[in-house]
Amino acid sequence: MKSNIFKTFFVISFLFFNNTFLFAQDFQGKAYYFSKTTMDMSRFGGGRQLNEQQKKQMEARMKQWLERTYVLTFNKEESMFIEDEKLESPVGGRGPSVWGSSFSPGPQYKNLKTKTYLQDQEFFGKQFLIKEDMQPLEWKMGTESKQIGQYTCFKATATKASTEINWNRNSRREGDNNAERKVDSTKTTDVASTKEEPKAEEIEMIEIEAWYTPMIPVSQGPGEYWGLPGLILEVSAGNTTMLCSKIVMNPQEKTKIEAPDKGKVVTKKEYNEIITEKMQEMRDNRGRGDNGRSRG
Repeated sequence: MKSNIFKTFFVISFLFFNNTFLFAQDFQGKAYYFSKTTMDMSRFGGGRQLNEQQKKQMEARMKQWLERTYVLTFNKEESMFIEDEKLESPVGGRGPSVWGSSFSPGPQYKNLKTKTYLQDQEFFGKQFLIKEDMQPLEWKMGTESKQIGQYTCFKATATKASTEINWNRNSRREGDNNAERKVDSTKTTDVASTKEEPKAEEIEMIEIEAWYTPMIPVSQGPGEYWGLPGLILEVSAGNTTMLCSKIVMNPQEKTKIEAPDKGKVVTKKEYNEIITEKMQEMRDNRGRGDNGRSRG
C-alpha cells in the first residue's frame, strides 16, 4: 500500500514539475480558502452562565468574524494572503467597523527567497507592520492521501507554540480578580495591581495538520503556513480550519505581489502586547463606567 502511494507521489510530481507553466517567468496562481473558527461562547457571559439559546444567539452574531474567505496569490517565491472583503452585515445592519478591522488579520506577505514574513495590520486607527523571519516548521510527512477537488493531497503534521493571544486565559484571570475583589473589597488595590506574566508551562502548543498537493509544487500555503513540497490546500491549527475551495492557475489578470512597507514595524510578540494593553485599558474604562460617570 505504501509503495503504491509513493509511486503515485513520484509520478504526479514528475508530470507537474515538467509543466511549462510552472517555469514561466510570470507564473502566478490564486487559491481561494474558506476559514472557520470555533469558539467557546460561554466565556462571553460576563461571569454568568449562558444557556443554549443564548450561546446560539452569540454564535449567530459572531459568525461573520468566525467564518471568513481569503485569497492566496502566489508565484514561485512570493505570496500574499488577504481576506476577501465581502462580509455581510449582521442583523441590524451594523458591521464589524473598527472592531472588525482591528481584530482581523491584515494582508500577509511571504517571501521564500529572503525568508521574510510581513503583515500589514491596522489596530484602532493605527497602522502597524508586523515583521518576522520565517521559521520553518518541523513537518512530519505522512503517507495518508485524499482528494481535495481535482488535486491529490498528502498529509503532514507539526507542532508549534501559538503566536496568538490566549483570550480564554485572560478571561479566567480577569474573572479570578473580580472574584477576589468581591470577597474582600479592602484588597481591591492589591489584587488589581498584580500583573501575572505568562509562565513557560502556560505557553500554548498547537497541533497542525496540513494537506498539500505536489500537483502544484510551490512551497506556499495560507497565512503563516509554508515549507511543504506542494501548495497547502487544507490546514487545521488549534480551533481554526482553512480549506481551499478553488484554484486558478495563471489568471488572465495578474495581481502584482508587493511587500507592504507602511506602518510602525513591530514583532508579533510586541503587537500582541499592544493589543493586550489596549484591551485592559478598555476593561478598566468599562469598569469605571459601571460605577457611574466620572466627576468633572
